[in-house]
Amino acid sequence: MKPDHLPTFTVEPWVVREPRLDLDAMGQTESVFALSNGHIGLRGNLDEGEPHVLPGTYLNSFYEVRPLPYAEGGYGYPESGQTIINTTNGKLIRLLVDDEPFDLRYGTLHRHERVLDMQAGTLNREVEWESPAGRRVRVRSTRMVSLTQRAVAAISYEVELVSNGSGDVGAGSGGAGVEGALLVLQSELVANEQLPGRDADDPRLDTALDNVLEPEQSRAGDAGATLVHRTRKSVLRCGAAMEHEVFGPDGVQVSTDANEDLARTTVIARVQPGQSLRVVKYLAYGWSSRRSLPAVYDQVRAAIAAARYTGWDGLVAEQRDYLDDFWATADVEIDGDAELQQAVRLATFHILQAGARAERRCIPAKGLTADGYDGHTFWDTETFCLQVLSFVAPEAAADALRWRKSILPLAFERAETLGLKGAAFPWRTIRGHECSGYWPAGTAAFHINADIADAVKRHVHATGDTKFELEVGLELLVATARLWRSLGSHDSAGNFRIDGVTGPDEYSSIADNNVYTNLMAQQNLRYAAEVAAKHPRSASRLGVDSEEIASWRDAASAMFIPFDSRLGVHPQSEGFTEHQRWNFEETPADRYPLLLNYPYFDLYRKQVIKQADLVLAMQIFPEAFTEEQKRRNFAYYEAITVRDSSLSACTQSVMAARTGHLELAHQYLAEAALVDLQDLAGNTDHGMHIASMAGTWSAVMLGFGGMRCEADGLSFAPVLPTSLSRISFGLKWQGRRIRVSITPEETEYRLTDGAPMRLRHHGDPIALDGEGPATAPTPTPEWVEPVEQPYGRAPRVRG
Repeated sequence: MKPDHLPTFTVEPWVVREPRLDLDAMGQTESVFALSNGHIGLRGNLDEGEPHVLPGTYLNSFYEVRPLPYAEGGYGYPESGQTIINTTNGKLIRLLVDDEPFDLRYGTLHRHERVLDMQAGTLNREVEWESPAGRRVRVRSTRMVSLTQRAVAAISYEVELVSNGSGDVGAGSGGAGVEGALLVLQSELVANEQLPGRDADDPRLDTALDNVLEPEQSRAGDAGATLVHRTRKSVLRCGAAMEHEVFGPDGVQVSTDANEDLARTTVIARVQPGQSLRVVKYLAYGWSSRRSLPAVYDQVRAAIAAARYTGWDGLVAEQRDYLDDFWATADVEIDGDAELQQAVRLATFHILQAGARAERRCIPAKGLTADGYDGHTFWDTETFCLQVLSFVAPEAAADALRWRKSILPLAFERAETLGLKGAAFPWRTIRGHECSGYWPAGTAAFHINADIADAVKRHVHATGDTKFELEVGLELLVATARLWRSLGSHDSAGNFRIDGVTGPDEYSSIADNNVYTNLMAQQNLRYAAEVAAKHPRSASRLGVDSEEIASWRDAASAMFIPFDSRLGVHPQSEGFTEHQRWNFEETPADRYPLLLNYPYFDLYRKQVIKQADLVLAMQIFPEAFTEEQKRRNFAYYEAITVRDSSLSACTQSVMAARTGHLELAHQYLAEAALVDLQDLAGNTDHGMHIASMAGTWSAVMLGFGGMRCEADGLSFAPVLPTSLSRISFGLKWQGRRIRVSITPEETEYRLTDGAPMRLRHHGDPIALDGEGPATAPTPTPEWVEPVEQPYGRAPRVRG
């Protein structure tokens, strides 16, 4: 359901503009306007801090431990969870005009505009406000989180006195004969901020933790300060530093004080109408589980020194250069739908922010835009986010997989606890420990292990990085292949079965032979065997011999993929098509999402699907299904998929495009892309839907572009709905840059950088030499039999 109040975002190609302040939509805009580089995340709160819905300053993987309570415990249940915490807030800049606090809830707000500039990588704000005493000021601020200096953020904050209010220069609250206005800026670092209460009835939400930071050090300088804290239970140390440059009229005074949880730099100046006071605030953040207090302190002081050396203009220029290079490859152009164009660029921007400088840390499901899902990472990272990053920011994708390798020891321990061989990666985690307290939708979702292996294979094919394959991929592949060989078994007919697991669809738990899981495991086993045979010495050091490789190939060849010959479709899992269908016609619209309104036992035994599962299997493994099976499967599952997960629409868009339902594919693409700009799920205040953002890229490239990346090269099968006049996208492939442009008449392929190459267009070879574009006809869409969604669950209407 869409909320009653939506922010008014203008539709523009490269910015997200909020031309007026909407307090009812503040939680949503705080998420949309969040800035991050994968290490630091600054939620899009107002500079003065209030009013707010959720204050948020996050450091990737900086968390606190909390207990996981159970009504009834069981063997192998995780005993504790991990929750990302709101660390020291450096965004705050409070303003007093004479003795009146700048607070939008008081006085008169004449103008308020915020603009997220996706080319500059900045959040800009302009406000005209009149105090209760009649002083009118104009406030301009620009905020950034640096993509080039990982530990750095910065804010430019300027206050101009527009008028004294009464027209009399000497009038106003300053008293008779006192000209201008006395401006006081208080720039702060605040630890252990008070957080609002959250809705505990929704299991998707995080657990709020208060006062988790123990003060260790506070130091103040002339125009800045540093605070160092340590978490109480996880024992992680965090440093935050600020420094200021001040520009204003003569007589400006600057002072700084600091205590355990608060550091404040105060800037005071008297300004005349037309004059302004400007402060540039530099911030630096760092944390460690190992480094000493002096080391962390010195780390953030060094980062802030580097920021000051670069200067505000230098940081802004570096940011623009970085993004110019990024967009030259990553930009997706869509002609014929301006609203979708903006949304797809916002999605791409947030994916970059989530992973650009994560550098061997996880990519959380909400990025660093809020603390939804406790800040955990899931399978979303490998299946959706890395699908994008491997082709537009490959080093970020490689680092995410290096992080998975770094937590292998914990995955080995988890597998041993479960009585299995190899590695059992956690369903949800920050540091690498399993943090899911609900095992049917956690531990039993073993497919996450094959999702990681799939990401390794895709990344190696996309980059051609055989060194990465050997140094990172091999160990991940061996560990996950061993899990599948241990988890599955051969039945009396010789089939290799994987029973009692949960696939991507969390409304169908603990099932036998989930098709998605079995196909993913099959690929995992085959690819592990291939890579181990390719690198025999390194594989031998992991204890792999020819007999084990043969056992992986044997299991893969015998993998059981159920098929319902009566209906002519693949059951999502064995026996699924024999279950009773959910009564969609008698399910009120306000009872969605179903998991919040119906018991799981009822969902588990009915034909109702939360998110694309079998349909996702067809996206990843098109060769495992005939064209007729794809069409029949898509129609069958379209009728029972309710999309209670934001992960679904993008996958349905891909397969709608591949089965000829091009307008439906356009609608699903829009739903995936607009999930946060229009708050379609009603929970954007808890953070951006990063995987759905990533899925918009997949819907364009894999759906309308028909892209496939294999060891033998790239292939495309482009199509275009009649509602769009052109789609253009770029990607990196094995050291090259390629741009593809699709129109109703023809598709153009252009090699913009790198060595000559060959690709396939609808199966036909095309050579690219960099001298000019190559073109081929775009097929004319053919009519296909329409498909139906469950009652009341058609793609969401925009507006």
